[in-house]
Amino acid sequence: MTSKLRAAPATARPLLVAALVLTLLAGGFAVWGGWAWYAAAHDDTAAYAGQRDAALAAGEQAVQNLNTLDHREVDRGLDLWESSTTGELHQQLAEGRKEFTGQVKSAKTVTTAKVLSSAVTELDDRAGRARVLVALRVTVKAPGAEKTDKDSRMLGELTRTGGRWKLSALGQAPVGGTPAD
Repeated sequence: MTSKLRAAPATARPLLVAALVLTLLAGGFAVWGGWAWYAAAHDDTAAYAGQRDAALAAGEQAVQNLNTLDHREVDRGLDLWESSTTGELHQQLAEGRKEFTGQVKSAKTVTTAKVLSSAVTELDDRAGRARVLVALRVTVKAPGAEKTDKDSRMLGELTRTGGRWKLSALGQAPVGGTPAD
């Protein structure tokens, strides 16, 4: 018996080449996809974005808290102020609490704040410091007077303490061409 090897017909070769090329492309895509997945899973960007979002949410809430106070529940409001702050700002609020309580009860005002927009302007995740810019509308209601609304922009500094972001400084943001202090 003689064995004859038959050559593949000429029409089969392009199919074989196409199958080989597709197999190589699929393998290359699988390697690239695996590498991209690994790189994304080990990237610090997601953790940084999470800290930015946490700082922004805490900053918004703290600024809103410090611009909201009802004379009928002044102690509760000031407790919220103190729980939203840390450092020198916290100390100032605690030291001036008694005098401020008397002023608010005497004036009988109700002040509420609503955040209009906000942004993180700086974030140092390693040092646990952030800055936020918060635009808000503050509504004040005094007895015998109509409600008044005032829009303002506040700059807040946050410090991460005990795993939470707290307001450590707060001031008015300069408006228009007004230079910052």
